[in-house]
Amino acid sequence: MRYITVDNLSFYYDKEPVLEHIHYFLDSGEFVTLTGENGAAKTTLIKASLGILRPRVGKVEISKTNRAGKKLRLAYLPQQIASFNAGFPSTVYEFVKSGRYPRRGWFRKLNSHDEEHIKVSLEAVGMWEHRKKRIGSLSGGQKQRAVIARMFASDPDVFVLDEPTAGMDAGSKDEFYRLMHHSAHQHGKAVLMITHDPEEVKKYADRNIHLVRDQDSPWRCFNIHENDGEAKHA
Repeated sequence: MRYITVDNLSFYYDKEPVLEHIHYFLDSGEFVTLTGENGAAKTTLIKASLGILRPRVGKVEISKTNRAGKKLRLAYLPQQIASFNAGFPSTVYEFVKSGRYPRRGWFRKLNSHDEEHIKVSLEAVGMWEHRKKRIGSLSGGQKQRAVIARMFASDPDVFVLDEPTAGMDAGSKDEFYRLMHHSAHQHGKAVLMITHDPEEVKKYADRNIHLVRDQDSPWRCFNIHENDGEAKHA
């Protein structure tokens, strides 16, 4: 099922064109990466696609429902979101648990299914053993994993991730990519992830959208299908 469709999107900063004639889509059940050299406006493209920034022209359609016919739930993880100071009062478990409340309502008690989902989310990113620690006492990579666990606890249909593995070691990165592939292929989630390490994630991704430009022209994108290496203008 198509969750996001971007048609002929162009974005300008003041009068300066940054992105022009961008077309891409994101379906349920697929893990898609977004790449491009530094300055390729990858974050700008994501923000314009989500309505955080307003494109100059073009159309963005986000499905109102998921595959089950229920309201579509979308989670966006910006860059460097895990910036908690040492005095942040929440434990890891409390922090991840707070991601579950929007599904139940802030004043409804969480049940055993919710608690199990929180545990699975923490285990998925290797943070269960750290659940009683204060967020502020964690390393940068651990904080990032706690933020990701909270996102998993909210159980979205669409994951939009801006360099989520920043601060993680190689083993943690590989496990994360494996988890996102599993979420897409086994649970029907849609994943769009900005990465600077396309070779690391290549074996897990279904497609790569690559932003390119000719000389001083604005950025355009190509869809690269990992199964055949074929690049197609989007």
